[in-house]
Amino acid sequence: MSRDWESTFSEWAQGPGRTEQDRAENAERMIREAIQASQKLQNRSITVFTQGSYRNRVNVRKDSDVDIGVVCYDTFFPEYADDNIKTNASKNFTNATYTFFTFKSELEEALVNKFGRAAVSRGTKSFDIKENTYRVESDVTPFFEHRRYTSTTRYLSGVEMIPDNAIPPKIINWPEQHYNNGVQKNDITARKFKRIVRVLKNLSNEMAKQGVQSAKDTPSFLIECLVFNASSRCFSFTTYKQTVRAVLAELFNNTIDDSKCSEWGEVSELKYLFRTSQPWTRAGAHRFLSDAWDYIGYK
Repeated sequence: MSRDWESTFSEWAQGPGRTEQDRAENAERMIREAIQASQKLQNRSITVFTQGSYRNRVNVRKDSDVDIGVVCYDTFFPEYADDNIKTNASKNFTNATYTFFTFKSELEEALVNKFGRAAVSRGTKSFDIKENTYRVESDVTPFFEHRRYTSTTRYLSGVEMIPDNAIPPKIINWPEQHYNNGVQKNDITARKFKRIVRVLKNLSNEMAKQGVQSAKDTPSFLIECLVFNASSRCFSFTTYKQTVRAVLAELFNNTIDDSKCSEWGEVSELKYLFRTSQPWTRAGAHRFLSDAWDYIGYK
């Protein structure tokens, strides 16, 4: 008997339940409490926010942990469009005395004081906070503000962090732009964008369990970005099976070579999706799309 993919996709498309969301919000609140209790951090300009799949409402069951960003604005990392902007903008700047690694160590101390040493593990990029019945497991990532100056006085605000092992030497993300663009895409697709992201993330998880290597190699973030680059017409169908088919077909055809996807961006539209700086490749994404099509059994 053939599988009822419409029913499966309909189930996979659903967003997180209220209990799951409450536990994520509890984790975020407790991180704020840890910072407020720290004499070293409580008077600094710090913002705590949920990022990644939880904030963007594309999390699925396998996304058991919530990504929480902790941004300190007392120091920033600048990026300049050209040397002229750099010369004029930097006239008003002074070298920072508060370093990123000092901030990360002080954040670690605050987290340990709040949750206990046994619950906090330090990774090269973030801290892992173990879950309990009250909160979900959390990845807490420290950031400084990243400023991309487009003129002497105007800049785009993102976040930047330096891994402990400096591999890569720095990581720059644009969580606010990602969130806003995702909401806009969801609105113009009659709220189908995020549902299809959840469907394909669940599909990828199932494929990975069945041993499909391309699914194992494809991060959920990449799946979200691929669906973001599908045209609005792909979301005009009435059933999930038709919509998933249209999205996979268009993305497959447009990733056969670089000609149609070289200008694709992440959801933030501030980082190219397929460039050498990314941990994935166009060819790898194309393989996953092809395998997903075959796994479902589309003709």
